[in-house]
Amino acid sequence: MKSFLLMMVATAFAISAKAADFNILDHGAVSDTTILSTKAIQQAIDVCNLNGGGRVVVPAGNYKTGTIILKSNVNLHLEQGATLYGSTRLEDYIPVKSNYVSLRTQTTTIQLIYADSVNHVTIDGQGTIDGRGRGFEKLSWNDEGITRPHLLRFIQSSDIILRDITLRNSGCWMQHFLACDRLTIDGIKVFNRNNYNNDALDLDGCHEVVVRGMIADSDDDAITLKSTSPRLCENIRISDCVVSSHCNAIKLGTETNGGFRNISISGIVVKPSYDQKEKFFGQWRGSSVISLEITDGGVMENVCVCDIVAEGTEAPIFIWLGNRARPYKQGDVIDHVGSIRGVRIDNVCVRNAGPTGCSILGMPGHPVEDVVVSNIRIHHDGGINEVATPPDDKEKEYPEATMLGTLPAKGFFVRHARNISLDNIVITTEAPDSRPDIVKIDTE
Repeated sequence: MKSFLLMMVATAFAISAKAADFNILDHGAVSDTTILSTKAIQQAIDVCNLNGGGRVVVPAGNYKTGTIILKSNVNLHLEQGATLYGSTRLEDYIPVKSNYVSLRTQTTTIQLIYADSVNHVTIDGQGTIDGRGRGFEKLSWNDEGITRPHLLRFIQSSDIILRDITLRNSGCWMQHFLACDRLTIDGIKVFNRNNYNNDALDLDGCHEVVVRGMIADSDDDAITLKSTSPRLCENIRISDCVVSSHCNAIKLGTETNGGFRNISISGIVVKPSYDQKEKFFGQWRGSSVISLEITDGGVMENVCVCDIVAEGTEAPIFIWLGNRARPYKQGDVIDHVGSIRGVRIDNVCVRNAGPTGCSILGMPGHPVEDVVVSNIRIHHDGGINEVATPPDDKEKEYPEATMLGTLPAKGFFVRHARNISLDNIVITTEAPDSRPDIVKIDTE
C-alpha cells in the first residue's frame, strides 16, 4: 500500500509538472523572424502567472519579439536550438517607467525583457536571446535605454535566477539588475560587442548576489557593480568567470551614490577578445583589470578581489576616490566626499600590459585608507623614462584608469592615502624602464 501511495504521489506530481508548462507555440508564436511573436510570448507569460506559475517554454526555432514583461513565478525556459531575436524597430518596444528613483529610472526606458517588482523568476535553458543591437544607432550621449534598448532589465525584484542561457548583442547594457535581492547567475554566456555601452553585467544597488561560471566578451565593462541610488551593492560573491573587455574587466563604479560593502570577487580570468575587428570604447587591450571607484559620495568597505589572471590591459589596477558628486535624482545635492577603506587585492598576475602603471589615489584631506595589495605580478611594455607627477585637478571628472596618462611609477603610484600595504609586488618590463616600482606622495 505504501509503494502504491508513493506511486500515486509521483504520478500526480508528474501531471502537475507537465500542466505547468506553457509552450509559446500554443499561444500563436511562429518560428519565423519576419513575423512578430511578441503577443504570443506575452500571453504565455501572463497565463502562466495567472495559473500560479510554471515554465514558459520556447522550443527550438527562431522567434522575433519586441518587449516582453516577465511576471512573478515564471520560468522562461529556452530549449536547445531556440533563439529569441529582438526586433530592430523601436515601435515594437514598450516604454516603461519604474517607481524606483534612480539615475537609471527617472526617464522612460525600453528593453527587450523587462521585470519590475517581481519575485521567483528564472530564465534558463540552452537557448539564446539575441537583441540584434547593431540595428540601433547611437543618437546622443546618454541614449542607452532610450533609443537603444537594454536586452534584460530587472528592477526591485527578488529571488531571480539566470542559468545556462546565452545572451547576445544588446543595444546597450546587456543585463541590468537594479535594487534586486537574492540574485543567482550561473553558467551563462554573454557576447556584447555590437554597439556603444555594451557592458556584460551590471549589478546596481543589489543585495545577496552570487555570480559564478559566467563567460563574457564585451566591448564596454565586463563585471560591473554600480550604485545609482543611495542603496549600496552589498553581500555579493562573484567567482570563476572568464571575461574580455575593451574597458574594465572588473569595476566597482562609476555611479556610486550608495557604494559597495562586503564584496568578494575571485577566480577571474581576463583575456583578449576573439573579435578584435572594431572597438566602440576603451583600449584595444582593455583599460584595466580591476577598477575600484568612489566618486558620488558613497562608501567602499570590506572589498576583496583575489586570484586574478589577466592577459593584456593598459592600467591593471586603479583605485580612485574623487568628488564628481553626481546626484541620484534631480534637485538632490551631494555635499560630501565619499570614502574607500578596507580593500584587499591579492594574487593578481598580469602579462602584456601597457606601460601606464597602477594607482591608488585619494584626495587632499580625503585619503584612501586601509588597503592591502599583495602578491602582484605585472609584466608590461616598459620603455618609459622619468615621468612628472600629474597634478591634482581631476577629482570632478569621469574616472578612468588611464585618466592621468603614463604614471611616474612603473608599478604603483600612491597619493593621498593612509595605511596602505604593498607586499610582494613584482614588476617586469619588456623594454628598460627608468621609473621606480613604487612612488608615494602624501601617504602614511
